[in-house]
Amino acid sequence: MTKSLTDILADKWDEPDEIKVIKDYVLQKFDEPVAISIHPKQITIHAPNASAAAALRLHIYDLQKLVKSAKKIVIRIGI
Repeated sequence: MTKSLTDILADKWDEPDEIKVIKDYVLQKFDEPVAISIHPKQITIHAPNASAAAALRLHIYDLQKLVKSAKKIVIRIGI
C-alpha cells in the first residue's frame, strides 16, 4: 500500500549528524542560533550577524575537526 502525501510529510526527518554537531557547538560557545545547509561539496553555516560570522571564522578549524567531514565549511551572514 502506498503512503499518502500527508503520511510522508508527517514522518519525522532526522538532521544529519554534521548539523547537530555544528548547532550544538555554536550554541555552547556563542549562544547564537544558526541555520545550516549541506551541499555535495560544502557545509554552509548562516550566521545571524557579522560579528557572529567573524567569531565563527576563528573557530572554523575546530568545527572541521568536530564534523569529521571532507566537505568545505563556508560561513555566510544572514539566516
